[in-house]
Amino acid sequence: MTTSRRKFLSAGTAAAVGAGSLGFPMVAKAQQTFNWKMTSAYPKGSPFYMDGPGSATDLAKRIEVMSGGRLKIQVYGAGELIPALEGFDAVRAGTVEMNHANSYFWTGKTFAAQYFCAVPFGLNFQGVNGWFYDGGGINLWHEVYAPFGMVAFPCGNTGVQMTGWFKKEIKSVADFKGLKMRIPGLAGKVYASLGVDVKLLPGGEIFPALERGVIDAAEFVGPFQDRRLGLQKAAKFYHTTGWHEPATVSELLINKAAWDKLPADLKAVVENAAAACNVISEGWCQKTNADAMEDLIKNQGVIAKPLPDAVVKALREATDKVLAEAIAKDPVTKKVHDSYMAYKKKFDSWSGYSESVYHNKILG
Repeated sequence: MTTSRRKFLSAGTAAAVGAGSLGFPMVAKAQQTFNWKMTSAYPKGSPFYMDGPGSATDLAKRIEVMSGGRLKIQVYGAGELIPALEGFDAVRAGTVEMNHANSYFWTGKTFAAQYFCAVPFGLNFQGVNGWFYDGGGINLWHEVYAPFGMVAFPCGNTGVQMTGWFKKEIKSVADFKGLKMRIPGLAGKVYASLGVDVKLLPGGEIFPALERGVIDAAEFVGPFQDRRLGLQKAAKFYHTTGWHEPATVSELLINKAAWDKLPADLKAVVENAAAACNVISEGWCQKTNADAMEDLIKNQGVIAKPLPDAVVKALREATDKVLAEAIAKDPVTKKVHDSYMAYKKKFDSWSGYSESVYHNKILG
């Protein structure tokens, strides 16, 4: 062996031996496996949320496959491990590592959380993803949840939702007075300011409440999901389109202590699997909603109508007031609001040259 080759091999051996306690445990750590639990706000079998492309179950499978089996996630539907709307507290306490739901359910914890789900008259699917991935939205999400010891990522999107089901047609703002309606999030606060008696019910409780007259109106998701719950059997007026939820984001909520224990490559697996489900789920909604809407109107006697312009105007004014009051009370909400609205202003300007022109001029 030449002198230079001996020096090279000796140096390599020394480096390997020198790594000792550093090198070998790092290799072992890279092969470490994790078994996590993920709860959901929705019952097992629920399309989009629990079953099908982009669902919680699909997300868990993707993470397991992409991680080579190193991160396995057991998925629990609402009521199996914890009640439907207790995921926030369960993840915060470390009872489970993950929860799959919508951040507007946590309005009682922090008002700012709702901006990461849906904002009335806010960003659509393209816009909210731009804010999340390129406008600092996800970083703000983490900042809002930091005091609770959690992080979160978008993992699904319904696209624009429907205004909802009404036993009587909404013809004026006066029709909201005393109306009992199931509606979560910011939209619930807006409706309440116009005289609606707002109810927050899990998906599985909506139909019986509407059928029995416990509520007079209800909002859930869109044609496919709503038809599956049978809402068209309890109310016939289906108002369009979702001023309240122009793009409703599914939230993957993760305990921060558990998250910090994952090696970098598994964190990347989770983030990319969540991003994939975010896109895939919205695509699934477009197809299924188109088919379901056609069936509801043609075969089930549903009357689909947009809200009157005067009603929409009143809702917009009420939304502005609710948001103004919220940001005046809480600097965290104001920080998120300012970021969201600054991004929306740029997005709307660009959309005026692109998407809006296409829809208005090309599609007519």
